[in-house]
Amino acid sequence: MLSRHQIERVVDLALEEDAPFGDLTSEAFIPAGALATADLVAREPGVLAGAEVFAIAMSRRDFAVKVTNAMPDATRFEAGDVLASVSGPARSVLQAERVALNLLQRMSGIATSTAAYVAAVEGTGVRVVDTRKTTPGLRALERHAVVCGGGHNHRFSLSDAVMAKDNHLALVDSVEGGVTAAIRAAAETLPHTTHIEVEVDRLDQIEPVLASGKVGTIMLDNFDLDGLRRGVELVGERALVEASGGITLDTIADVAATGVDIISVGALTHSVRALDLALDVRVGPAGAPGPGRH
Repeated sequence: MLSRHQIERVVDLALEEDAPFGDLTSEAFIPAGALATADLVAREPGVLAGAEVFAIAMSRRDFAVKVTNAMPDATRFEAGDVLASVSGPARSVLQAERVALNLLQRMSGIATSTAAYVAAVEGTGVRVVDTRKTTPGLRALERHAVVCGGGHNHRFSLSDAVMAKDNHLALVDSVEGGVTAAIRAAAETLPHTTHIEVEVDRLDQIEPVLASGKVGTIMLDNFDLDGLRRGVELVGERALVEASGGITLDTIADVAATGVDIISVGALTHSVRALDLALDVRVGPAGAPGPGRH
C-alpha cells in the first residue's frame, strides 16, 4: 500500500520545512569533507514501522548517504537494539537526522500501540482497524504503520467506500421513506462492488437500516457493552458489526467479547506517542570516520 512516491512526497515536504536553505549549524561546525557513521538505536522496546521511510529521508538530498542492516518493518525489538546503520557525508547525515527520526518514531509508535490492541483481542477473531483520524498528509505512512502492528485499515478516504454517519442520516431521516428508502436510492447510484456501511447510535435505528437490504456493515457508535451485545443480536447474520467510539486498551477486550466483528480505534493514529529511537552519530575526517560522538 505504501509506495515510494508517497514516501518521497512526505519526505520532500518535511525536508523543505526543516532545512529550506541548508543546515547552518552543520555548515559552521562540521568540515565539508567530514564523513560520519551512525547507529539507529532503540531506547525502548517496540515494533518497527518505517524502515524504508527512514532510509529515503536520510538519503533524499544526498545519495552518498547509505542506510544498511535495517531491520524489516513489523520486527519486534528491545531497548538497546541497533535497528539500522548509516554512513556518508557528515553534514548530510546531520541535516536529515531529525526528519528521518520524526517519521520513524511516529510510525513505530503507531505500530507498537496497534500491536498492543491486537494482542488484547487475540483469539476472538475480531479485526482491529484504524480510522480517518490521521495526521494530515501522513495518512499513507500511518496506515502502513497500523498494518505493521498487526492491525487492518478501514476505508482509505472518502472516495473509496460508503459510510453513512449520523450527520448523513439526520439529513435524510425526514425524507419520504426515511433512512430505508434513502439507502436503497443511494445504492442504485453506486457500482455493485461498493461496500456500504452505516453508523447508528441507537438500537432503534438498526432495523430501518437493515431493511434496505443494501448494507454490508453496521457501525455501533459509542454504545455501552450491553448495547453492543443487544446490537449484535439484532443484526444477527445480516451484516458485519463494527464497534467504535472511545475504545481504549483497557476496554477493547470487553468490547470484543460482545460478539462484534470489527473494532475501530481512532487512538491508533490520533493520539499515539512517538517511540524513543535515537541516531548515535560518529563524525570523523574525510575518508576516516572517527570514534568521537557529535
